[in-house]
Amino acid sequence: MPKLIRFLAFYAAIGFALALTVVTLLLTLNVVGLRTLIMASDLKWLATVALVFLMTITFGSVVMGIAVMLLPYSDDDDDDDTPRGKREYTGMSQLQPASQPTKPS
Repeated sequence: MPKLIRFLAFYAAIGFALALTVVTLLLTLNVVGLRTLIMASDLKWLATVALVFLMTITFGSVVMGIAVMLLPYSDDDDDDDTPRGKREYTGMSQLQPASQPTKPS
């Protein structure tokens, strides 16, 4: 398995574990009556699976994003030796405001 895929899978697993922990705490502590609401529903399993699935996507994405943003970066990684400066837009100097006819008052 490529190194980058292993890196992302590892942090996705951490996000998955974090999501399961948060869902477990939400249901155990009955935060804002969530457990009571789910248990009173006819679709208990669907509500629980949807909550776990959506929390997993959210926490997995956040943890992977944080891991990628915290990767070490070196200025030597840029192989492009072109100077960075003000970007000139070629057609901007020819643009003129259009005159609009006005009604006399």
